[in-house]
Amino acid sequence: MNFEPSPDHLLPALDPRLELVLLARTLWHEGYDDHLAGHITILQPDGSLLTNPWFLLWDEFGVDDVVRIDTAGRVLEGRWPPAPGVKLHLALHELRPDVHVAIHNHPRFAVLWANARRLPPCLDQTSGLGGGRVRLVEEYKGTVAELSHARIAAAAMGDADIALLAGHGLFVLGADVAEAHLRAVAFEQRCRVSYQVESLGGGVELEAEVQRVLGRAKFDGFWEAMARRELRRDPSLLGSPPPS
Repeated sequence: MNFEPSPDHLLPALDPRLELVLLARTLWHEGYDDHLAGHITILQPDGSLLTNPWFLLWDEFGVDDVVRIDTAGRVLEGRWPPAPGVKLHLALHELRPDVHVAIHNHPRFAVLWANARRLPPCLDQTSGLGGGRVRLVEEYKGTVAELSHARIAAAAMGDADIALLAGHGLFVLGADVAEAHLRAVAFEQRCRVSYQVESLGGGVELEAEVQRVLGRAKFDGFWEAMARRELRRDPSLLGSPPPS
């Protein structure tokens, strides 16, 4: 007997604000935990962006803390300001209408490769999940909290889905929350495993065709499972009403 669960079997329908909260909390436990650093944007049908608030940690903010901004970064809804570095997202969304979800942080092992200005090899199958084009971005100076620098960095990404920002951190893009989440988790594992194997003398990268197959795999249910874990940790999230 084949069982093909509907999304409702795996996770109840979520308000986009709750999706953003769950995405931040799931990634916090994957090493996306550089204190107050980092920002997420989720594009809305009207062209506005939901983003996490400044001053609150990714494992701390709730649904009513989520901020809605316009494409210039002005707050449309919310009681907090957006993170200063959200300018990187503004520049990126302007250039890439295909991007629905954008994640930036300084995860523990991705930062090592960003600082070394090298792309980590894909050595194992889990590290290959999520797929996407990966690029090292060095074509900017200063910080992406300045819009001019953010625009240079976003342009240098081209059509990449994952970018290591040299001397800075990681930027992960996706067409939806599940895709962005999988890419973010898998790429941080790729960075960690590659670092550990290199300390043993190095490994052998997976063949290109194997990487293509893994990259096309949806890994159905993964996002939902991790979101459920966060809801078990904090059941009150399901009862949090969106801001009026």
